[in-house]
Amino acid sequence: MSSYFGKNIHVSIFGQSHSPAIGVTVDGLPVGHTINFTALDAFLQRRAPGRDATATSRQEGDKPHFLSGIVDGTTCGAPLTAIIENTNTRSHDYDTLKDLPRPAHADYTAQVKYRGFQDMAGGGHFSGRLTAPLCVAGGICLQILQKHGIEIAAHISAIGAVCDTPMNPMGESAETLNALRGASFPTLSQPVGEQMRATILEARSAGDSIGGTVECIVTGLPAGIGDPMFDGLESQLARVLFGIPAVKGVEFGAGFAVSAMKGSENNDPYTIANGAITTTTNHAGGILGGISTGMPLMFRTAFKPTPSISLPQQTVSLSAQAPAPLCVHGRHDPCIVPRAVPVVEAAAAIVLLDALMTSNSISPIT
Repeated sequence: MSSYFGKNIHVSIFGQSHSPAIGVTVDGLPVGHTINFTALDAFLQRRAPGRDATATSRQEGDKPHFLSGIVDGTTCGAPLTAIIENTNTRSHDYDTLKDLPRPAHADYTAQVKYRGFQDMAGGGHFSGRLTAPLCVAGGICLQILQKHGIEIAAHISAIGAVCDTPMNPMGESAETLNALRGASFPTLSQPVGEQMRATILEARSAGDSIGGTVECIVTGLPAGIGDPMFDGLESQLARVLFGIPAVKGVEFGAGFAVSAMKGSENNDPYTIANGAITTTTNHAGGILGGISTGMPLMFRTAFKPTPSISLPQQTVSLSAQAPAPLCVHGRHDPCIVPRAVPVVEAAAAIVLLDALMTSNSISPIT
């Protein structure tokens, strides 16, 4: 199956959107790490539903209950397992979708693959609800990385055609990163953030949805982390990022823009600063040959619009094998991007902690 990943840290996500609970098991976490549960809760609340007018109205507490792996608040070496109860479900909203698949959703592909045995309620295990346990694992990994001087933060870089100020590829200040992580709507420009909110609410009032982009930066990552070819940092990150529902694109550094550059424009010249080798630009986004350069790691993740919209849509009846109209009911995000920001951070944290342990830069014993 495909609900687990990792080399040194094995992460397994379980549950469905409307099952009694969802959860995660993490095997291989460094031993002796004391978890800051207050910070972890604040991290999870950034993703939780029902906290803002731009999100779904479904209300969930998203308070994890740890079953194993922790003794006196500290990782003990046993697999860490946590569950989050689903308490506010309305499964009847999804009764018709096994026969009338939503355009741009996994309803049809799930029907073909699982032959009708799949859980349709809330999208089953294709739901963005499964990013909550991912954030439990990622939130703990973020804390471990911070102990080693590595910081991860992301912001909403675009909602539709409204774009935020890009992050500085040479790095952002600690104050800026902390402000983003503490913001309910994380943008570098507050006026642009208000425009984005208005764009989302406009889509919601029209019965529609809208997509966007999340930009993420990692600072403090040493050079030499990763591997060439198929185990490069880009490959490892992209694999997990594409596991986040609705992700349709990932680019690193200057990304697709490099295709319009000359080598003299794209190449990052080397220099010496404070006795260390560095570059004067960072079009590479902190990765060359699949291995970290020591510069800030930069990437952007593109999210499609939420498929579940209240506007009338065209689909087919699988039982009648004929075209049919579709009207989607239920509670859905008009834009998932604001809640996806901590999910992107969580995914990056798990992958990078795993890669650092592969290189022996972080010991299994903290």
